[in-house]
Amino acid sequence: MPKTGLFFGSFNPIHTGHLIIANYMANHTDLDEVWLVVSPHNPLKKKDTIINMYDRLEMVNLALEHAENIRSSTIEFSLPQPSYTIDTLINLREKHPEKQFVLIMGSDNLVSLKKWKNYEIILRDYQILVYPRPDYPVPPELENHPAITITDTPLMEFSSTFIRDAVKNGKNIRYFVPDSVLAFIENKGLYR
Repeated sequence: MPKTGLFFGSFNPIHTGHLIIANYMANHTDLDEVWLVVSPHNPLKKKDTIINMYDRLEMVNLALEHAENIRSSTIEFSLPQPSYTIDTLINLREKHPEKQFVLIMGSDNLVSLKKWKNYEIILRDYQILVYPRPDYPVPPELENHPAITITDTPLMEFSSTFIRDAVKNGKNIRYFVPDSVLAFIENKGLYR
């Protein structure tokens, strides 16, 4: 069964760190491909800081233009909002019974996993590949969990919040985002 890694995110905006993580997972683990699942609204994030989901999807698609084994997914666009990971997983399993889905998440999300809807079912039924995030050590009770694999993904020290704040303050974000994404942000006047 082909293994598809699901990298959920607001991608508000997508940046080089996301791409490095996705590339690492697609090419340095046992995954066959990675889908960047653009979340319309993460129930654990404030909605007023998130721009239009179609603009975020467009930036993801621009960033993935030449990517191998990595693509975007709009699965959550058609699901009730806010979207919960367990509901998305069940929906994907029904639509793609030929695939084995694996969750990709940062150690920051792993810390809050117990707040997720039906997290016990996720831990029971799905493999989780974890990438390190600064200042978020893996919770001791999950460190040796059979569903969880801690990867050696390069550590990313910046975030979408950093990019949004930089744009708002008129700072240069070249190399933090792909050139096509930078052009899109500038042309649409996003995050100002």
